[in-house]
Amino acid sequence: MGATDAFPDDVAAVGAGPSEPGGLLDVLGVAAVMLDARGRITLWSPQAEELFGWTAEEALGQSAAHLLVAPENLELIFQLFAQVMASGKSWAGVFPVVHKDGSTRLVEFRNMRLQDEHGDSFALGIATDQAVLRRVERDLALSVRLVAQSPIGLAVLDTDLRFVMVNPALERINDMPAEQHIGRHVADALQFLDTETIVATMRDVLASGTPRLAQFTVGRTADDPHTDHAWSVSYYRLEDANARVLGLATSVVDVTEQHRAATEAARARRRLAVIADASATVGTTLDVDQTAHELADVIVPELADLAAVDVLDAVLEGRRPAPRVPGGPARFRALAVSAAYATDAVRAADPTGQIASYDADRLITRCVTDARPVLVAHVTDKDLPRIAADPDGAALLGRAGLHSYLAVPLIARGEVLGALSLYRVRNPLPFDEDDVALAVELAARAAVCIDNARSYQSERRTALTLQRHLMNHRPRQPTGMEIAYRYQPALAASEVGGDWFDAIPVAGDKTALVVGDVMGSGINAAATMGQLRTTTRALAELDLDPDEVLRHLDHIAAGLDPAFATCLYAVYDPHREECRIAVAGHMPPVVVRPGKAPELLDLPTGAPLGVGGVRFEQTTVPLRDGDQLVLYTDGLIETRDQPIDTRLDSLLSLLAEPERPLEELCDRLLSALRSPHGHDDVALLIARVSADDA
Repeated sequence: MGATDAFPDDVAAVGAGPSEPGGLLDVLGVAAVMLDARGRITLWSPQAEELFGWTAEEALGQSAAHLLVAPENLELIFQLFAQVMASGKSWAGVFPVVHKDGSTRLVEFRNMRLQDEHGDSFALGIATDQAVLRRVERDLALSVRLVAQSPIGLAVLDTDLRFVMVNPALERINDMPAEQHIGRHVADALQFLDTETIVATMRDVLASGTPRLAQFTVGRTADDPHTDHAWSVSYYRLEDANARVLGLATSVVDVTEQHRAATEAARARRRLAVIADASATVGTTLDVDQTAHELADVIVPELADLAAVDVLDAVLEGRRPAPRVPGGPARFRALAVSAAYATDAVRAADPTGQIASYDADRLITRCVTDARPVLVAHVTDKDLPRIAADPDGAALLGRAGLHSYLAVPLIARGEVLGALSLYRVRNPLPFDEDDVALAVELAARAAVCIDNARSYQSERRTALTLQRHLMNHRPRQPTGMEIAYRYQPALAASEVGGDWFDAIPVAGDKTALVVGDVMGSGINAAATMGQLRTTTRALAELDLDPDEVLRHLDHIAAGLDPAFATCLYAVYDPHREECRIAVAGHMPPVVVRPGKAPELLDLPTGAPLGVGGVRFEQTTVPLRDGDQLVLYTDGLIETRDQPIDTRLDSLLSLLAEPERPLEELCDRLLSALRSPHGHDDVALLIARVSADDA
C-alpha cells in the first residue's frame, strides 16, 4: 500500500502536517497524568501543569491524592483508585481538585488501568476543566450539523416555553413527531414526565442565565407504560449579540440502559462488598459455632433482616450424614441467629444450641434434601408454618411482617452440611434471583469454613485421643530423686501431637529421663512420637549409654513419617551422683543447684533424629542432693513475638525464685511462659535429687 492510499480520501493522514492551534483539543486543554501502583505521579504533561498549577518537577514522585485532593475527599479518591487498579474498569466523572493556588476546581476525569510488559500496573488519568468542557459541549450542541445528526435529543423553546424546534433524536426519545411538538407548551407535550419540576427548572434558567446540566429524570412513555425510562437533560438560555433573551435550548440523552446498568452496578458493588466482608470476617477461627455466627452477622442487614444458621446434627457429631431421603425428616442443630434490629421474630428461629427434627414439609428440610435453594419471594399465611420452628414462631413471624423468605444449603466438597435461612421483614423488597446467587456464594464460602472447622475439630479429637493413649503411662517416682511433669497439647487442631516425656527405671537404681519433640503436627506426628517413645523404653532396658540410645533412635526415625525429631536422653545414677546426657538437636536443659543461679547446660547440640549417620556425644554432669534438672520442649519458651534468648532468660528468672514443691513449680512455669495462643505442644519434666530416697 502506497502513501497515497493509506487512508480514505476524506480522512487526512496523521502527521501529514502541523495543525493550527485553537483546535478542539487545544480548547479543552486535555491533561494526562500517570500514576504507579502506589498512587505516585510518574508522568505529568504540560497541560497538567496548566490545569493544576504544579510543574513537572514539583509533581513527579508525589502522591497524587495528597497533592491534588482536599483532605475531606481523600477516602473517596483512595476508593476510586483502588477500584480502577483492582478491577481494571475505567472510571469517569467529575471530581473537585485543589489547584496550586489553593482554589478548588471541578475537573472531568477519565481514569483507566494500564499494564506494561512486566505486568506492572499504572493508572492513566485524562482530565480537563469541567467548565471548559461544558462550554464546548453547548457550542457543539447548537451547531446545525449536530442538531440534525446527533443521537442526543435537541430542542429550542421560546420564552413562553413552547417548542420551536426539535431534532430527529428527540422525536424518537419522546415517541412524538416534530409537528406535534412545535407550538405546544412543554407541559402539554410531555405529560408522561414530571413537568412541574421541568417547567420550574426551565424558568429558573431563563431568569438566571445559569445553565442546568445533566438533570436526571425518570418517567414512563406512552408506548411503554410499565417500564421506567431515564433521561439526562440539560438546559441553556439563548441570547443574541445584544444579550437579549431569545429562549431556551435543551439537550436530552436517553440513559435508560445506563440507569439500569448503574442500578445493577450499585447492587453488584454492595454484593461485592458483602462478599469481601465475608472473606475477611467469616472463618477467622477453627470453631464451628464462631464461624456460623460470623456468617449470620455478615448477612445482616445487607441481605436480610434476620438470618439463622442450622447445621445437620450428624455433621457436628463427626459423622458423615446419610444421603437425604425425599419425604424424610432432618435433624438440625441451631448454631447462630442474627437480627438487624431488636425484634421478637428471632424467637421464631430455633434457639442457639437446640437440636430439632423437622419433617419433609419444612422448607429447611426440603432445602437440605434437594441441596437447592428454596425461595418464597412473597410469603403468605400458608407459608408461615413451613418456615417457623413451631406454631408460636409462625404467629411471631406473621405479626412481625415477614414477607419474603430464602433458604440456601450449606454445601462443602459436595456434601450438604446444613442450611442458611434468610428473612425479610422491614426491607420492602422481596428476595430475587440476584439475592439467591449472593446467598449461595456466601453459603458456599462459609460452608467450606465450617467444614474445615469440623474437620480440624475432629482431627484434634483424634490426635488428642491418640496422644492420651500413648501418654497414659504415668512414670513412677525413681530411686534417688523426685519428679514432676506436665503435658499440654496445642490449642489448634492441626498442631497437636509431637511432644513426649518419660522417666524409665534402668538397672542399678538408675533412671533414664527423656524429653522429645517430633517435627510436624497432627495424627502422624502423634503416631511417630508413640513409636519413638516405645522404642526408647525398650532401649533403656538394655542399659545403653545415652549416645548409643540416640544412635539407635536416629536409625529408626529415618524410616518414619514424619522422620525428624529432637530428643534429650539422660541417665541419672544415684550411687555415683552423676547424670550422663546426650542431645539430638533439642533445647538445652537447666540445672538448678541450691544457693546458685540456674544454669543452662552447655552441651553438644547434635543433629535431630532421622538425619542419619551422625554421631552423638554424651556429657557427664554431677547431680547432688537438692539439685534440679529441668527438661522441656520448645513449646514452653518459643513465641512468635519474642527472641528465644529473651524467653530463656525468663525461664532462668522463674527458676531462680524461692524453692517450691515440684508440682507447684510445673504450674508456675506453664502459667508464666506458655503462650495464650498455644500454637505448640508442651512437655515439661523436672527432676530433683533427693538423698533420702536413695
